[in-house]
Amino acid sequence: MKNAAFPSENLQEKCLEFEAEISKLSETVKVKEKKITELEALVKWYEEKLRLSAHKRYGASSEQAESEQLSIFDEAEVTADKKAAEPDIEQITYKRKKRIGKRDEDFAELPTETVIHELPESEQACPECGERLHVMGKETRRELTIIPAQVKVTEHIRSVYSCRNCEKTSVSVPVIKAPLPEPVIKGGAASASAVAHIMTQKYVTYTPLYRQEQEFERQGIALSRQTMANWMVKASADWLEPIYERLQKELLTNEILHADETTVQVLREPGRKARSESYMWLYRTSGGSPADGDTQKPVALYDYQETRSSSHPKRFLNGWNGYLHTDGYAGYHALPDITAIGCWAHMRRKFDEALKGISDKERETSKAQIGLDYCNRLFKLERDFEKLTQEERYERRAAVSRPLADEFFAWARSLNVLPKSLLGKAVYYASEQQKYLMNVYLDGRLELSNNRAERSIKPFVMGRKNWLFCNTPKGARASSVIYSVIETAKENGLKPFDYLKFLFESVPNSTTSQLDSFLPWSDSIPDYCKSAS
Repeated sequence: MKNAAFPSENLQEKCLEFEAEISKLSETVKVKEKKITELEALVKWYEEKLRLSAHKRYGASSEQAESEQLSIFDEAEVTADKKAAEPDIEQITYKRKKRIGKRDEDFAELPTETVIHELPESEQACPECGERLHVMGKETRRELTIIPAQVKVTEHIRSVYSCRNCEKTSVSVPVIKAPLPEPVIKGGAASASAVAHIMTQKYVTYTPLYRQEQEFERQGIALSRQTMANWMVKASADWLEPIYERLQKELLTNEILHADETTVQVLREPGRKARSESYMWLYRTSGGSPADGDTQKPVALYDYQETRSSSHPKRFLNGWNGYLHTDGYAGYHALPDITAIGCWAHMRRKFDEALKGISDKERETSKAQIGLDYCNRLFKLERDFEKLTQEERYERRAAVSRPLADEFFAWARSLNVLPKSLLGKAVYYASEQQKYLMNVYLDGRLELSNNRAERSIKPFVMGRKNWLFCNTPKGARASSVIYSVIETAKENGLKPFDYLKFLFESVPNSTTSQLDSFLPWSDSIPDYCKSAS
């Protein structure tokens, strides 16, 4: 019996159906493989985010990752002989030599009160023979005594004089008053020391007004936070604003500046919701040494504004031209007549975050580690250049540092990474900021980072964590002025409380032409305002 055969046309149709099915399945496999690849990339992205978030929450905040520095903290593990037998008893190998005279040095600048301890006259007799004892030597013990803040009322009473003879013989009687210094706030109970104390507590030690109010209550003083706020706003507007304006003029005489900005919440801004973000801008002078473009008159100024618009630094720096150290914010890059200097510390931070998002076993050979190593090598070179003059530094950078930076950017451009990954963001940042990062090689006085501005804005950030927000734009403006005076005073080696007290005693009793003598670097500043360190 013969096998039945398919007609040729049916066989051809079946083949075409199989081919179509295979093609369809191939397309499905490609789509699935693409989806799997995308999901794997997404999972990896989530893992990076999770690791970075966990590190930011629980890990060390420092970005220093040099093995020589890290090994300082595990010296025992590094130098230990793992094959050595366990000791029978505890062996203490740490030795520290006590420095003789250290306490005397620490107390040298402090006022000293001496208390003499002697035997009563009746006991100054020898227990053996009964003869009178004499002092053969003295033992001294030094203690640090703390005197808590005290509050008192000061009454200013001035005499008013008239002429007895004129009272009898003349129509007009001259009345002469004894001179009386002008108060910080007319008609108020605020003294120079009271306002200076409240400002220092809030802006130096970060104590909110409501906590100060509670402390005053414990001392039996009814001083509300609203009254303290009014005192600060009034004193700032009347007496610190003129100092602020003088400081701004001095700031703009420098050729190299640093700038940064951070958010601040102001509850009652007209036409804006209470949760809207406003900004506190910072501008400060450069330098830590003459080679860094150091100035003998360091200035750090805050400027409160409602937005992050580039119009604000444009207005603040109006008429100024020079080098401006900034972060990667594009608002600085469009400023006229200003050369923006990018921050390599921000560049390094991008690769550091990318490295923290990678699992431990992948880190050593990762591209993020390579990028971080490039940045660390540049900063190590900068530390080697610290003691050079600006001309020598410019030449050494051109010979050694700039070729390394060019090599870094060439390496970054050669990478093929996912744009949304942490490494992709670091590479994109490098590409976008290359022009500004390379501007550091234009002048030997310029710095590799904008950390100077970040350190100066940190006191505001620390204070914000405690007092959280400003109530009104007037309060925010007052805060910017007070912070400016305090931080500039600290930069010039002055004690904030004593300097503020000096200003509130002096400025109300002076003329506009005398204001320059009250600036932090003036020879007229009393010695008691100067820090011992």
